[in-house]
Amino acid sequence: MVVRQVDEQATQPPQRFSEGGFIGFVHRQLAQADSVHSCYEAGPFGYVLHRRLVAMGVHNVVVRPRDWSTYGERVKTDGRDAGALCSCLDRYLAGNRGALAVVWIPSEAEEAARSVGRQRQRLVSDRTRLILRGKGLARLRGLSLSAEWWHERIFLKLDLPDDLRMQLASLQRIILQIDAEQAALTDQLQAGAPAELPCYLGALTWELLRREVGDWRRFHNLRQVASYTGLCPSEHSSGRSRLQGSITRHGNPRIRHLLVEAAWRLLRYQPGYHAVAKWREALLATPCSPARKKKIIVAIARQLAIDLWRLATGRASAQQLGLATA
Repeated sequence: MVVRQVDEQATQPPQRFSEGGFIGFVHRQLAQADSVHSCYEAGPFGYVLHRRLVAMGVHNVVVRPRDWSTYGERVKTDGRDAGALCSCLDRYLAGNRGALAVVWIPSEAEEAARSVGRQRQRLVSDRTRLILRGKGLARLRGLSLSAEWWHERIFLKLDLPDDLRMQLASLQRIILQIDAEQAALTDQLQAGAPAELPCYLGALTWELLRREVGDWRRFHNLRQVASYTGLCPSEHSSGRSRLQGSITRHGNPRIRHLLVEAAWRLLRYQPGYHAVAKWREALLATPCSPARKKKIIVAIARQLAIDLWRLATGRASAQQLGLATA
């Protein structure tokens, strides 16, 4: 679904194209105009269309998906969304950079490297789902299984009815295959990490973060890094009133989860890290509620993202940050 606007005129009615028909339409616009600008939302089609449009000579941007219903009409159609996108693109090109949230485009090599980590994550999720499915089948029979029930040495020792054992055995075969694939991808990722890393950060965590970010140099300041993690507090302020709430979760959720996990490890094993030293006394204070602990871990994780950016871009060394290296 495509909406076109020519110069400063009003947007035209939406038009529906097949893939081939759309490419022909783009060729006609390029022949008629001095320059052609376009945008579309990031989604399951990736960046193939973007690269094809750019190769044709179109100035294209990929933008963050959002709800384009301005006044909450609760009416969503492809035509309305395309029209709203076109209007925002017009404002964006006029200088209003807040009209669109433009997505960073990875190179094909960066996209391929990132897909390895995401494939591993999907395998871990599938394995967990099947393990829980097996535990659920056993629970229906009044039995309780551990999370490691699918390991061969444990499965052989389980006292199970024959029909239940057959059901679990079919799940176990799939789980073992998934586990082997996941282990192979883990080894591949760890092999790509540098030899010298901060202790307890982990080669796997480092490599997953690096591949998700793609290029640390694309961030120009620490605010951009923190915003990308989604670990910044939300805010609702007006006049003299200032209210900060839960984190925005705006950005890459995979990055956010990896950073929070790493923050818990550094809190325990890297007491010299400057972010841990700053918050350690408050965290160990009595009483310290679970909600307070979570806020402190989020603060450490946000600072960790900034420090990893400094490390990766050569702005600071691990010793300057108080991180012990292996």
